Amino acid sequence: MQANNARANNMNELTDKTVGFIGLGLMGRPMCRNLMKAGLTPVVYNRSPQPRQELAREGAVAADSPAEVAEQADIIVIMVADTPAVEHVLTGPDGVLHSLRSATLLIDMGTTAVPATRRLAALVEEKGALYVDAPVSGGTIGAEAGTLTIMAGGSEQAFALARPVLSLLGERITHVGATGAGQVAKAANQVIVGLNIGAVAEALALAKAAGVDPARVRAALRGGFADSRILEVHGQRMLDNNFAPGGKCTTQRKDMHQALELAAELGLEMPATALSRDLYDRLIDDGDGDLDHAALFRLYTKS
Repeated sequence: MQANNARANNMNELTDKTVGFIGLGLMGRPMCRNLMKAGLTPVVYNRSPQPRQELAREGAVAADSPAEVAEQADIIVIMVADTPAVEHVLTGPDGVLHSLRSATLLIDMGTTAVPATRRLAALVEEKGALYVDAPVSGGTIGAEAGTLTIMAGGSEQAFALARPVLSLLGERITHVGATGAGQVAKAANQVIVGLNIGAVAEALALAKAAGVDPARVRAALRGGFADSRILEVHGQRMLDNNFAPGGKCTTQRKDMHQALELAAELGLEMPATALSRDLYDRLIDDGDGDLDHAALFRLYTKS
């Protein structure tokens, strides 16, 4: 009942708003569908036409460029692959900044480098618009279920305007701090995720090499100090040898590298993170970059 009331309140706040959505990949497409399920009619753009045509058949409005989205939308959600893609969406020849209207709210929900986030936010704010960095955790499972964990950076005003949309996409939403703080939190998230995947992969590989059933070892660890969401979800992926991508190895590697770049700027050494990044480099070099990041297990089990 409370969840339904919250959703109704969010929709009331969005009644007179047009929401744009740019980036319809593994994460963006189900996120956009959740906005549509809530009753919104988003204006959508994706670099390749097939996803936007697909969502247009489901009731969205397809745009031909990010600039065209900005012409129509009061709130624009961006969910693209990496920092260069965000830069292109905003500043490219047909980018959002070319037609951005005053008081528009931009929400970057991808994982973008912190310095670039702050620089792009300044460009947006020069136009009289607002900017929130709101990266997510939860993978495609959370995107489809609308249960993403969202960590946001930006002014109090911008976050207050973003919250009704974010509440349609996630369950745990935290305003971490000023612009860029959401991306700092996401960097921390990816460090923990990457290192935990490595720990689970090595532990299950150890069990297998020792002649003990890894599934029984995983079951024995559940509920103890070694238990985690990674052991639950990705541990099962490893046992099943099911690496259909929820979050790709290339994406995990990119995120770890961004965290290391931020650490270097701050004079902080993170040797475990560097090792994890290098292991993903090995996996990518083996041709497994498009598999789920749980495929790190394959480094230890390939014959």
